Order: sequence, then C-alpha cells, then structure tokens
Amino acid sequence: MNIILLGYMTSGKSVIGKKLSQILKKPFQDLDDYIEKKEGKTISDIFTIKGEIYFRKVEAMHLESFLQQNNMILSLGGGTPCYGNNMNLIKQQLNTQSIYLNVSVAELSKRLYLNKENRPLVAHLQSEDAVAEFVGKHIFERVNFYNQADIIVNANNSPEKVIDDIFLKLF
Repeated sequence: MNIILLGYMTSGKSVIGKKLSQILKKPFQDLDDYIEKKEGKTISDIFTIKGEIYFRKVEAMHLESFLQQNNMILSLGGGTPCYGNNMNLIKQQLNTQSIYLNVSVAELSKRLYLNKENRPLVAHLQSEDAVAEFVGKHIFERVNFYNQADIIVNANNSPEKVIDDIFLKLF
C-alpha cells in the first residue's frame, strides 16, 4: 500500500513521512525535494525562472510516476492536490491511502512565522497576524481538495500522537 501525505506548508508532511517510513519499513519521498534534485533548482527558483505553470506540469508528471510505484510513502507539496487533475489521480489509485494532516490556521501561522525565511510565499510578511491572514485565505482556497483525502488527521499534536492517530485510522 502507498501512503500519500497532503496538507498545507508546515503541516508536518515530511516529518511524519520520515517517521512512518522508519516504522513501516517503506521508502519515503518528498515530492518537492525530488523535483528540486531533478531540476537542479529550488522550488522558489523554478517558480522565478520558469514560472508556476512549468512547475505544476513537472509536479504532475512526477506525481503520476510515483503513483505507479507500490509500497511507498510520499509527501506532497502544499499545493499539489489543488492543481490539474492531481487529486483525482490520487483518489483513483487502488492501493493508496491519502492522509490530510489538518493543522489549525493559528498553529500553521505560528509555525510559518517562526520559519518564514525558508518559505518564499510568506517571507515578506512582517507579523504573525499578517501570516495568519495569508494562511487563512490560502487554506480556504485549498481545503476542498485536502478534504477529499481518504483519512483526515488532526496534526496540531506531536508527531508521535499524529502517527498514533494515523495507525488507528489506517489499520
């Protein structure tokens, strides 16, 4: 079985994915990291140099190739499920469970504000309130896609608690 982790920036997809990989002895891949390696550029640089449309095409192509594999854990970029036919592709996979790591806007804002220099979408925002406003609007646009996941887990908790919740719902 494949496990696909989705959710907003800083929802814990990579952290949870790596821990699940260790526990379940399945390979883990972060889609954004994979794209950066393949392109030889950061996601931010790809957006700047080649544009979002190029990035979304590359993202969809690599997502589709990963979905053909079996018995792995894949964390998606925050926007991956929201573009093109990506969420439908994920839902059509027979041996795949998608998991939405649902984190409150307040918690996401706090995490993003503390790490904003590494997040180009929010790096320019000057206060935690400004980040919260940005996140709230963005989540509103994306939540319909995220809520299509097979499993929704409250990811405001510690990684250990999130993993326990995932196991309760998966097995």
